[in-house]
Amino acid sequence: MRRLRDLAERTPAGRERYVDLLRALAITMVVLGHWSAAVIVRDDDGRPTGHSALGDLPWAYPLTWVAQVMPVFFLVGGYANAASFTNLRARGGDAAGWLLDRSARLVRPTSVLVLVLGAAAALAHLLHTDPTRTREVVWFATIPLWFLVAYLAVVALTPPMYALHRRFGMAVPLALVALVGLGDLGRLTGPVQLSYANYLFGWLAVHQLGFAWYDTRPDAAGPTREATRPPDAATPSTDEHPGVRRLRLPMSRRAGLVFLVGGLVAALLLTVPGPWPVAMLNVPGSRLDNAGPPSLALLAVAAAQIGLILLLRGPAERLLRRTGPWQLVIGLNLVVLTVFLWHLTAAILLIGLLDTTGTLPTPAAGSTAWWAWRVPWLLLLAAVLAVLVAVFGPVEARSSRHRARRTAGRGTTTRTVLTVAGYAAVVVALLVNSATPKSAAEPLGIPAPALAAYLAGAGLLRLLRSGWGTRG
Repeated sequence: MRRLRDLAERTPAGRERYVDLLRALAITMVVLGHWSAAVIVRDDDGRPTGHSALGDLPWAYPLTWVAQVMPVFFLVGGYANAASFTNLRARGGDAAGWLLDRSARLVRPTSVLVLVLGAAAALAHLLHTDPTRTREVVWFATIPLWFLVAYLAVVALTPPMYALHRRFGMAVPLALVALVGLGDLGRLTGPVQLSYANYLFGWLAVHQLGFAWYDTRPDAAGPTREATRPPDAATPSTDEHPGVRRLRLPMSRRAGLVFLVGGLVAALLLTVPGPWPVAMLNVPGSRLDNAGPPSLALLAVAAAQIGLILLLRGPAERLLRRTGPWQLVIGLNLVVLTVFLWHLTAAILLIGLLDTTGTLPTPAAGSTAWWAWRVPWLLLLAAVLAVLVAVFGPVEARSSRHRARRTAGRGTTTRTVLTVAGYAAVVVALLVNSATPKSAAEPLGIPAPALAAYLAGAGLLRLLRSGWGTRG
């Protein structure tokens, strides 16, 4: 509590506190959504397994327009990445140094999860556990890594995408939306391979809107960053380009109303008479999935969510000027990635404990017993997750205080190449793990090549952050 009070007192006057609130709310809603929709059943061998209740609750499909909050996370991620990147460039830093700094905050907490799951799977292998069963458990625990792969990718693309934003503004997300539409055509009429790029284009479009939000900060129209840049620093690629008129995003209440109404109308047209399902989350057995990859319907809902965010901005900012709410937001943000990464592991541990003691309920989704079980289920899960956060949260909290001493200056070409290689190895490894079926026989839970690539990439990034490779 003393540290939270200190952080609250030292909060800069110009900080956009609303961004931090939205990040904390988005992750909290993801966690509660996954927990609330969980249905635990037993397979043919009598072992517990699970799935989402959405397939059994069609009346809840419209609620997913609020429950699908990944667009909110990418929006605030765009704002935060623009802020940190421009601040580092103003101090004379380079893109490689910025990526190293961001990797510390994202990769360190993720590495803890990967190492713990790998060690647990290795122990299970020594105890002669069926490798298919081991993979199934690890697959469920690593479902959050699906999202993290996309976010790590857009983080790495921040330097060039922010340069495009500074030159073309809103034309960039509009072009990305058009590409998403092209991918949708591929998914609906073929070839379906056209839609795969939507995993990147869709989230990049929302991420770009975070850049646009950053443009609206009070000091954005003030002195240019030329005045704060060291004289010997090269001209940043984020400078305005003379003669280029770029489209800007207004962030007023009127704009919020336009986004809200326009997004809702577009989403209704795309889902009711249109080809896309109403649900914005994955429904077991559904032919089409709005989130896998992101569709135009999901982007329309994202626009409506942005409109609601703009309309609520004033009241939220007034609330966050109060010490108590702001300290709570700070506390959640210190461990927000840990909460996200471990919330399904908490469910697995609780299910295992209840199954071992013979007290695991398995009511049918939507039944009275299932609804009655929601409250104690959520309370027990919160208790298990609290223990996991207490154990592993300090890793993320320390990462948030991390300031790479050697990344402020401009580095060598070798260091840049190594940074990109290490980061790419992490992303590819997580992608391979997420794409590997849960029914695969994997003694280590995570495919061995993916685990090796991840550890090599994360280790290389750790060495570079420590200063290795800064000379020569």
